[in-house]
Amino acid sequence: MGKISVFDAHCDTILRCLREKEGLYHNGGMVSLEKTERAFDRYCQLFALFSTGEGVEEQYRALLKCFQEQMAQNRDRIVQCRTAEDVKSAHAQGKAAAFLSVEGAELLGCDPARLDQAAEAGVAAVNLTWNHANALSGSHSDHPERGLTPLGKQFVARMEELHILPDVSHLSEPGFWDVVEQAAGPVLASHSNAKFVWDHTRNLTDGQITAIIKNQGAIGLNFYTEFVGGSLDLDAVRAHLDHILALGGEHTAALGGDWDGCDTIAALPAIDALPRLYEHLLCHGYPETLVQDIFYNNLMRVVTAR
Repeated sequence: MGKISVFDAHCDTILRCLREKEGLYHNGGMVSLEKTERAFDRYCQLFALFSTGEGVEEQYRALLKCFQEQMAQNRDRIVQCRTAEDVKSAHAQGKAAAFLSVEGAELLGCDPARLDQAAEAGVAAVNLTWNHANALSGSHSDHPERGLTPLGKQFVARMEELHILPDVSHLSEPGFWDVVEQAAGPVLASHSNAKFVWDHTRNLTDGQITAIIKNQGAIGLNFYTEFVGGSLDLDAVRAHLDHILALGGEHTAALGGDWDGCDTIAALPAIDALPRLYEHLLCHGYPETLVQDIFYNNLMRVVTAR
């Protein structure tokens, strides 16, 4: 097996770079360009800007600056992209491709007007909540009975106008259904698994998975031990994938490792271990065209539709 193509929907590497004062090329975390250049032919990553606690709006500005500095310092290796055409151009030059996302709308003050500034900075996706409820909606674990507030609906409407993907990972289930009902384009669950396989509030019900399939969105498989469950190995990850596929998700299943944001399963300690999963799927009879879709093409289709 040669080098593989990877498009991953979620990592918290920028926060790690900021906190540890490390760079994107070489660092002690799960994602580095040193790792991805060694392991992958083509690489595209959604980099989440994430922080929690006091002063998250100020932290957002620091994270954005850190991301921009890393793009500048590594301009010969990676390019920030806003469109699928940008990705193709980056790969044609032998470079990796980067998209920006915001994990938790509180980093933007839950203010629809702030989305214009985010769009100007190239933000491609926004999680409406993290684990805490906010002015837009309840989360999966905090006021999970709450759906989108009127402000939340305004926020999603502005995202739609700006072609920013609504990311429903972490969102309450009523909030999820409000987003799906309102969304004109694809919905992203950047790092979520199947609740049928492992019953955790962060995982998606069959109804939610089916709705994302019908919406022509994408679901990024999460490798966090608490969301994978079961045997905590590649077979356990494959069980989540098989369930999504059984519901018709061959063009929906993708990768969303949650790198640098959690303890991933032992078989996938860092992003350069992904060829193990690729080969594992091939060894269990998955057609390589399907594996390529899961690892790269399905997310490319979603960003093309933005």
